[in-house]
Amino acid sequence: MSEIRAPSYAPHEQLVADARDKPQLWRLLAGLATIVVVATVFNLILFAVVTVAGPQEWASGLMNGSTPISMVILLSSFGFVTFGVWTAARQFQKRSLGSILGTRGKAARQFWLVLRALMVLGVVIVTVPHVIMDAPLVQNLSFSVWLVFLPLSLLAVFVQISAEELLFRGYMQQSLAARFRSPIIWMGVPSLLFAVGHYSPDAAGGNAELLVLWTGLFGLLAADLTARAGTLGPAIALHFFNNVIALLFVSLPDTLSGLALFVLPFDMTDTLTLRQWLYVDFAVMIVSWFIARLALRR
Repeated sequence: MSEIRAPSYAPHEQLVADARDKPQLWRLLAGLATIVVVATVFNLILFAVVTVAGPQEWASGLMNGSTPISMVILLSSFGFVTFGVWTAARQFQKRSLGSILGTRGKAARQFWLVLRALMVLGVVIVTVPHVIMDAPLVQNLSFSVWLVFLPLSLLAVFVQISAEELLFRGYMQQSLAARFRSPIIWMGVPSLLFAVGHYSPDAAGGNAELLVLWTGLFGLLAADLTARAGTLGPAIALHFFNNVIALLFVSLPDTLSGLALFVLPFDMTDTLTLRQWLYVDFAVMIVSWFIARLALRR
């Protein structure tokens, strides 16, 4: 296979170095199988406990995240994915979560640099007229209830997005980079799987393919930031910023809306209207990625 080098991706070697000791593909595949088994078993146990011991609205809300408590439980359950990544990395590569994340101090500094820059973008989007499409938002939670849940909501979102970053931009991307030199493989394959994992034709109808495209592009941009930074900090910040807006501020009414302050006046199957929003979202995503890159130069 011809070697494709990207000088700007040199910091990525800091993450890949530990994985090079055990680069065999069977280790990655066995690790992914372990992650699936661990996450599935623990989630089944959690949902069984909630169904048996919890109030009825908690159990019913787990299907679509329609209540605050059910959303907190759903998002927090991604911690089992993180546990699965830790188990797989330790068992098959003799690595720690810290080696997947990157140097802790550097990762934290890059996370806050990117997140602060993206928060400025968020303020601009909210305050400047016509930066995004106008839409008559519908109040979903009272401000007082939303504010009470906010600290727990932020923590739950962080658990969810950090699990996905540790799996896709961390364990998978680094394991593939230890075996293949081409970014087309070690960026492209995890991004493709990340996108396919969000394919939901039953819920999204005719928008399912466009949502997969959006998710795949997001995965590539997060992979690019990781390779440029040498830690998962910037990708975690980008993912956190995106999901906080989509899950805690303005959500779709038919799924994962339990913690949102507002919901949109249309659902995922509204092909015409949602696609207009998705096109705007594509633009915001690209701008967010560009701002994150600028922030990393500081």
